[in-house]
Amino acid sequence: MSADLLIVGGGINGTGIARDAAGRGLSVLLVEQDDLASHTSSASTKLIHGGLRYLEYYEFRLVREALMERERLLGIAPHIIWPLEFVLPHSADQRPAWMIRIGLFLYDHLAKRERLAASRAVGFPPHPAATILQPAYRRGFTYSDCWVEDSRLVVLNAMDAAERGADIRTRTQLVSARPEGTFWRAEIEDRATFARETVMARALVNAAGPWVGEVLSEKLGRNTHKTVRMVKGSHIIVRKRYEGDFAFILQNPDKRIVFAVPYEHDFTLIGTTDIPYEDDPSQVVISADETRYLCDSVSRYFRAPVTPADVVRSYSGVRPLYDDHAKNASAVTRDYVLDVEGGDDKPALLSVFGGKITTYRRLSEHALEKLLPAMGRAIGTPWTAGSPLPGGDMENADFSTYLHQLTSRYSFLPPRLAHRLARAYGTRAERILGDAASLADLGTDLGGGLTEAEVNYLVAHEWARETDDILWRRSKLVLHVPDGTQARLAAYLASLRTAGPVEGGGRTHC
Repeated sequence: MSADLLIVGGGINGTGIARDAAGRGLSVLLVEQDDLASHTSSASTKLIHGGLRYLEYYEFRLVREALMERERLLGIAPHIIWPLEFVLPHSADQRPAWMIRIGLFLYDHLAKRERLAASRAVGFPPHPAATILQPAYRRGFTYSDCWVEDSRLVVLNAMDAAERGADIRTRTQLVSARPEGTFWRAEIEDRATFARETVMARALVNAAGPWVGEVLSEKLGRNTHKTVRMVKGSHIIVRKRYEGDFAFILQNPDKRIVFAVPYEHDFTLIGTTDIPYEDDPSQVVISADETRYLCDSVSRYFRAPVTPADVVRSYSGVRPLYDDHAKNASAVTRDYVLDVEGGDDKPALLSVFGGKITTYRRLSEHALEKLLPAMGRAIGTPWTAGSPLPGGDMENADFSTYLHQLTSRYSFLPPRLAHRLARAYGTRAERILGDAASLADLGTDLGGGLTEAEVNYLVAHEWARETDDILWRRSKLVLHVPDGTQARLAAYLASLRTAGPVEGGGRTHC
């Protein structure tokens, strides 16, 4: 087969570039060796944020771009992105209050802010965080950023790309690629069947994240002076430590910060660490030292301490940061570098180094601004900033109003299930529910409200194949479902594979 663009990597950068390119009329093939968002893109702190601490490293351009993107992403994906207040407790042994005020002033004004509240100084009390924090913390600050369902953001970009003509292949790896005239001749392999296929592509995008260097050297036979510095970030999940819909940003004596964030109704997410990493990115796991560090960081502030015994789940990821040779892993730039080779009589190659989830959309635009001229193509008009992602086409980007409309139409849905479906799928929830008039119309409940209709939709439209795809990456139901759900889901997925392709949804589609 042939394509204008062969993209290697199904994380946020790869799927973002695929979406933008498909919308500009390019034929796109994306290959991902595992599931979408299997690695770095599902291992974040789940924040769309400017990066308040990056101001300390004078990353003003990055922070401004991220703040601008925060507003845009909130507008195009209001179902999976929403505002969140952050509480920053302060004491005399931390950065001076005047320094924090200046930083927050810059954070408020580096970019236009329409949807989020400004920062302010607060006391404990009257702020309700007073009942959570140790009595020594009497004052602090609040500011606003956003929460994001990170792996769903990846999937929605892939869905939009596919709906605009892109070919998205999960569990498919690049075996090798070599220039042949003005094209790349690439061999790809389905990891389930081991079937191989030759692809002729005018340009190749290396968005392999932690594997970007491996793709260059082993798959493409290239060398480059640009390298990735791998930094491990780990998070722990504990039972809910406090009531309230606000998060905490906590300053540690080592000058690092740790977030404590309300998570999945019943839990608190705590992270992250910054540890240099040199091993296999696919085998990354949290260490006992990291767990203790995160527990100690929160216990330093909260009245009720957190211990390693409280951890119900953890996850780790490797951030593929551009190596700017900073001595401290926390100080390594989160900015991205796009390296372009070829053009004219040679096939184009673009490699993505670094980046952060908040700026993926702008990174994608920049990638095409660099890549299209090398391909001899007009850049065209950027379009993704104002085009809703699948399910985000709510009037005035108003989630609350849409949730009310959904619950009115499907009054049989339990409130918590209705809220989960609206948050996960936005207006696409109606494609799952169809003309269902009762829960029974959605098929068997496999556990925790996960119905056959929802699984059908995930298999048909979101590339879900295995239990972790559904219970962890497409949702966080693994934290909520009863014993036996995983086995029932595995059996149902096996039955779908035997039966062949399915359509997603309730009775309308089944």
